[in-house]
Amino acid sequence: MTVRVVLADDQPLVRSGLRVLMADAPDIDVVGEAGTGAEAVQLVRDTGPDVAVMDIRMPGMDGIEATGLITAAAGATRVLILTTFDDDEYIYGALRAGASGFLVKDMALDDILGAIRVVAAGDALIAPSVTRRLIAEFAARPEPALHPRPVGNITEREREVLTLVGRGMSNSEIATHLYISAATAKAHVARLLTKLEARDRVQLVITAYETGLVTPPR
Repeated sequence: MTVRVVLADDQPLVRSGLRVLMADAPDIDVVGEAGTGAEAVQLVRDTGPDVAVMDIRMPGMDGIEATGLITAAAGATRVLILTTFDDDEYIYGALRAGASGFLVKDMALDDILGAIRVVAAGDALIAPSVTRRLIAEFAARPEPALHPRPVGNITEREREVLTLVGRGMSNSEIATHLYISAATAKAHVARLLTKLEARDRVQLVITAYETGLVTPPR
């Protein structure tokens, strides 16, 4: 399967360099480039890529605002933030806007290509160990969610699973904790993604915190 990608960065040399590097990956196809957030939003609407690789600081509409518009739309495009700025404020903003991953530009090319594949497959880029630290800090902040998800339509077992996802547990850890199989844990997570209209595991973690199922450590 070929992953169709849009590159959004205000520096033409950066876009050109990424395009050249990605050209050697047989399963990744760059279908367009944008120099501003507004251009990225329109390009995603026009081309329907699997992944938009998005910079944060761009003239006019920035990458975080563009990410929010892209993820709020009905399409299946996921956003991977790729920036030189790894400040926590940008990470929190990107996750709140619905990004499925966050990378910095000094990472190895193989890691960037791998991240694109992970995000395109519907998975979150953030590992459980990072999730525990990052999302706990993020969820403790007072800013309201951009896309709050009600959890009244989930079962009691799914509520238990969502709580454990919010604590940063993997599917195998959830299975051990609840005395169920890993396949059953995976199925519960899949149903939660569908019921809560969450794009990936990161958004399930955010939902667990914002609905009070998990309380950030003090």
